[in-house]
Amino acid sequence: MTSTPFETTALDASAIPFDNSYARLPPQFFARQAPSAATAPRLIKLNEALAEELGLNVEALKREGAAIFSGNLVPAGADPLAMAYAGHQFGQFVPQLGDGRAILLGEVVDRNGKRRDIQLKGAGQTPFSRRGDGRAALGPVLREYIVSEAMHALGVPTTRALAAVTTGQPVYREDILPGAVFTRVAASHIRVGTFQFFAARGDDEGIRTLADYVIDRHYPELKGSDAPYLALYRAVSERQAALIARWLQIGFIHGVMNTDNMTISGETIDFGPCAFVDTYHAGTVFSSIDQNGRYAYANQPAIGQWNLARLGETLLPLIDADVDRAVEAANAVIKDYGERFQHHWLAGMRRKIGLANTEEDDLDLVQALLALMQDGEADFTLAFRRLSGTMEAGMDEEGFAASFKDPAALSPWLDRWRERLSRDPQATLQRKAAMRRVNPAFIPRNHRIEQAIQAAVEDDDFSLFEALLRVLAKPYEDQPEFEPYTRPPQPAERVLQTFCGT
Repeated sequence: MTSTPFETTALDASAIPFDNSYARLPPQFFARQAPSAATAPRLIKLNEALAEELGLNVEALKREGAAIFSGNLVPAGADPLAMAYAGHQFGQFVPQLGDGRAILLGEVVDRNGKRRDIQLKGAGQTPFSRRGDGRAALGPVLREYIVSEAMHALGVPTTRALAAVTTGQPVYREDILPGAVFTRVAASHIRVGTFQFFAARGDDEGIRTLADYVIDRHYPELKGSDAPYLALYRAVSERQAALIARWLQIGFIHGVMNTDNMTISGETIDFGPCAFVDTYHAGTVFSSIDQNGRYAYANQPAIGQWNLARLGETLLPLIDADVDRAVEAANAVIKDYGERFQHHWLAGMRRKIGLANTEEDDLDLVQALLALMQDGEADFTLAFRRLSGTMEAGMDEEGFAASFKDPAALSPWLDRWRERLSRDPQATLQRKAAMRRVNPAFIPRNHRIEQAIQAAVEDDDFSLFEALLRVLAKPYEDQPEFEPYTRPPQPAERVLQTFCGT
């Protein structure tokens, strides 16, 4: 890897108390790279609550945030680098990708003792940029800020948004757009594709070094295991099964589930052409680059399994020296993923329809509701939210039915559901409260995101962006003053495609 020298500033080191570990790995893991200067940076948003959680000096960041988060000012203690990784993109393997427009400033240990990455996205070219400019446009920066913070509030493991700045200079895509930089916080940025990078080079020692680092950082409980690398594979698989189940339960579509977009930590990462389902359909696709629906809503669990199989291939030399035994052990993990996903998904769907105990026919009950929602063109979020008000015959059935094209078709399912509730141990009010804790009233609806982006890009107006962040911070509360944000889009407001920010 080639490296670019850089100089740190004399900024008070307490602003960001870096404690870098990835930078101490062997040089083939990354390229040292300073951010590129921005012409006239302006701080749009600082996530003060997250900064406090990370143990950062909020007052210093308010003063210097535009310079730090644009890349103009590299704080003392930072060790900027671009990470190396490979990946399967829409099923096609690319042996070298890497951070083409992202620079890891360094790591901090937060107030809970957890190590977190602080990364700039859109801070200029790196040795992995290929023909890209390494910059980001304002729209994708705002989208990632909104959706990542919404996912956090919804209780989904995710990378977080620390800051967003404008750069004062344009970026050139199909149009000329205002440039911006997004500051992302993650448990780490290690991906399935990071392992693939070393496997593609036959670097078994690199794979072992990476796996040991991952165990130390993310899965320290595995260090005493008799088979730590197989245990690591199981642990990563379990986290992904649980994560993708949560995506489906809130109607989230990632959009680009390439192996370089799947973290080893189990966090959601890279909110490019992501979107939330409005009218429910299992085959929903928004991403403009997903021409064949590879990453459609209902395909996500199988793609997760496919990606994990690619991870397993890289770990085979570590799992067992005997290839046949290694393959057999890895295949068992892949098979178990399907069962674990089904367990997490069904458990969550039971909670969404108000069930605390389990019965054999619950899967069929859930699938019957989803079929009615698809046939009835129901809004995914509203249908589940309103279901909590219909637990007794006649209770707010009109509100629930309003989500469906043919309300009369619901009666047989509602009768069956209430009969099932009669065998559930929860009291009605307890069940209703429990359902409202898992069925959000507010999601980052695609048309609302686009409205916020349009106002910011065209008019330098961030009021819709700020309002959306306030609403989405409390997704499970009613917030009557923000009731319009619960509504699905009107026909003219519908977002049919979402786009990557590259």
